[in-house]
Amino acid sequence: MKILVVGGTGLIGTNVAEKLKKEGYEVVIGSSKNGINIITGEGLSEALKDTEIVIDLSNSSSPEEENAIRFFKTAGQNLAEAEKQAGVKHHIILSIVGIDKVLNIGYMRAKKIQEDTIKNSGIPYTIIRATQFYEHTNTIIAIQSTDDKVHISTLDYQPIAAEDVAQLVIKFALESAKNSIVEIAGPELTPMDEFVSRYINLTRQHKTVISDNDNKYMFFDFPKSGLVPEGAHTKGNIYFKDWIKV
Repeated sequence: MKILVVGGTGLIGTNVAEKLKKEGYEVVIGSSKNGINIITGEGLSEALKDTEIVIDLSNSSSPEEENAIRFFKTAGQNLAEAEKQAGVKHHIILSIVGIDKVLNIGYMRAKKIQEDTIKNSGIPYTIIRATQFYEHTNTIIAIQSTDDKVHISTLDYQPIAAEDVAQLVIKFALESAKNSIVEIAGPELTPMDEFVSRYINLTRQHKTVISDNDNKYMFFDFPKSGLVPEGAHTKGNIYFKDWIKV
């Protein structure tokens, strides 16, 4: 089976592509370096020849609203049109838990456009919404720090390891298309301030977490439980205490 992994050079994409290759699948990496450009459409038709599954792990060059919307809208339309002509049987998107609740944020609106484009394309699809990754914790600390103090909300938080994300992307990709949204999250639900405190202590950083109840993440307002799944979801297997040792 031939599988196109768009964004196959990123954190999740590289892992997904390597795992699929080890399992014996024919994997094509959809990147401009390989002559496949989802914005201009260059190389898409050839890449999609005999392709059954497309895993879209692409991302905009910046989260800025105008840039992100332009990217996801153009890329989504180009992929959908080329996939319909090629007869692709399953399109997978990796998206974000809770985006419907924060469409005031430009990047979230852009991701929703990406989701809606494939929903309305007629191509069988599965949208995987994931919570934040363990690997992004240092970014939170960097952005929300003032000197040696880190201001972190008590928002509900259920991050997941990138390794689990890759495994679950493959799992859902190889199953029949759900034609709906599925959600994935880490195995532990905890307040964000507690999680970041644990991370800082375990990584021996000389910082102090200042907890607050302003329900902000990266300076954006979120509902108290806006970052975690509301109902049924698939949990990853890697606990934070085990990931931090890797």
